[in-house]
Amino acid sequence: MAGSIAKRVNGKWRARYRDESGKEHSRHFDRKIDAQQWLDQVTSTVVTGTYADPKAGRITFAAFFGEWSARQVWAPGTVLAMSLAARSVPFAAKPMKQVRHSDVENWIKQMDGAGLAPGTIKTRYVNVRSVFRAAVKDRVVGSDPTDGVRLPRGRRADVAMSIPTPEEVGQLMAVADERFQPFIGLCAFAGLRLGEAAGVQLGDVDFLRKSLKVSRQVQRVKGGEIDVRAPKYGSERVIYLADSLVHVLAEHVAAHGTSGTNRWIFAGEGDDPPHQNTVGYWWRKALRDAGLTNIKLHDLRHFYASGLIAAGCDVVTVQRSLGHTKASTTLNTYAHLWPTAEDRTRKAAESIMSASLGQPAATLANLAPTKGERAAISDRNCAPQGAASSSCGARHSGEAPNLRV
Repeated sequence: MAGSIAKRVNGKWRARYRDESGKEHSRHFDRKIDAQQWLDQVTSTVVTGTYADPKAGRITFAAFFGEWSARQVWAPGTVLAMSLAARSVPFAAKPMKQVRHSDVENWIKQMDGAGLAPGTIKTRYVNVRSVFRAAVKDRVVGSDPTDGVRLPRGRRADVAMSIPTPEEVGQLMAVADERFQPFIGLCAFAGLRLGEAAGVQLGDVDFLRKSLKVSRQVQRVKGGEIDVRAPKYGSERVIYLADSLVHVLAEHVAAHGTSGTNRWIFAGEGDDPPHQNTVGYWWRKALRDAGLTNIKLHDLRHFYASGLIAAGCDVVTVQRSLGHTKASTTLNTYAHLWPTAEDRTRKAAESIMSASLGQPAATLANLAPTKGERAAISDRNCAPQGAASSSCGARHSGEAPNLRV
């Protein structure tokens, strides 16, 4: 970056520089030292990589979001989530370079005061933060005002997660409509998400190898239309099914057939598979008939994960079964369900003791001698046997034995 300072005929000092695109920028000052400081500040931002065109930052947040979002390749659900977050900010009409850290904090405070859940607030914050990060990369602004903003604390996973009991899942399977029973089964015993279960086709089920290929999901878009797309990134997988679940699916196909030319396992409107609204109606009816409340369909996925963990499956196995992109996602969600080191140590010690004693270690106390038995053993050991008796006698008398080393 080339910069210079020159004195004008009116006595003012003009500092100017050209950016990397060759565009000239200048400012006038009463004192030369002020002009030099401004030029030094600009040079510092260029050196540190935080330089931004002063005029570029005049664009409002709403206008920049409109231009930037139009270039992004997003799934329909992401488009809605990003638009909702962008519309919720109180600084939408403010120039990007004028948005301060405090503006973002006030926005977070407003959402918290409105009663939004910490998870919802975090999602909107992350979406808006991605807008500012794009602005920094585009050199519209020199820094990201969302950095370091403190968010409301969410509940711990072990407290917030709701996992139905086996009895509750069995009750739901028993009272649900026979066409909906396999749907519940896929969620509870194969860990499928709602959209993934709705998108299952007959060809996805390998009845011989007892496996299911998850390769699509069903989403409802504006106007009630069905959008069939690939599952969440990293979620395409093969699930190995329980024999009983394979039997449930086979009976369902034999009794009700498939729907449409794509041979959907579950039927929606016309030849389409069911979407969220349809499945939601079925689920609420099953809950009502079972006399249960406060159980979400997604909780069945947690039920499946907890069952795998309880059976001793490792993190990678659970990750692949659930379709998580990274094992860290699985750990962040279900770490509290895995046995702790203390539990494993205790169980291992119990196993060692049982193997050594030939019976449960809990009966070890029964093998220990009583007080009377211990006294008798001591007397037998201390019976006069030549020179050895002096040692025992000394022990009983409290005197130290005369030992030769």
